[in-house]
Amino acid sequence: MPSFSMKAFTLLLASTLETLILGGMLSGLHAQSGTLKLTSAAFQDQGTIPTRYTCDGQDISPALSWTGAPGGTKSFALIMDDPDARPNTWVHWVLYDLPANANALPENVPKKEELASGARNGVNGEPKIGYEGPCPPPGPEHLYHFRLYALSAKLGLKPGATKSEIEKAMKGRILGEAQLRGRYGRRQ
Repeated sequence: MPSFSMKAFTLLLASTLETLILGGMLSGLHAQSGTLKLTSAAFQDQGTIPTRYTCDGQDISPALSWTGAPGGTKSFALIMDDPDARPNTWVHWVLYDLPANANALPENVPKKEELASGARNGVNGEPKIGYEGPCPPPGPEHLYHFRLYALSAKLGLKPGATKSEIEKAMKGRILGEAQLRGRYGRRQ
């Protein structure tokens, strides 16, 4: 059996997941326990986000996966932000209308308005479409929040919606929420 490095294995896994998820081939594979949990193979909760996913690296989104979607879930929404940014929380990524049968996102989700699955990217703080990796000023680490919401309906917003538009549209539709936090800092 050939020997693979962890990096090669991770890239192969991410590519396979991207093919399955964006192609809509994963169907009903998430658990229906009702306890939504969000994880990443790239970092543990409150662990350091690898440079690869930041402005100091490739600035690509990390692979994410989730389990425990509540019954009645019709779509998912994801918001990544930095509440440590000053003067206001900085929005790094909003993604919504993810299909109910999705249970993961591959590394490097395309930065385009609509994905093959029908999911839509909103605008980040720049404002640009798609993921914008951590890029804090030199100094203390910032704690970045990835929040996944299981929703009772698709939001139906046009591509390019803002975080506040998504939060408003989600009111009364949230069936479950999961959070993953990651740290990143830059030396002075």
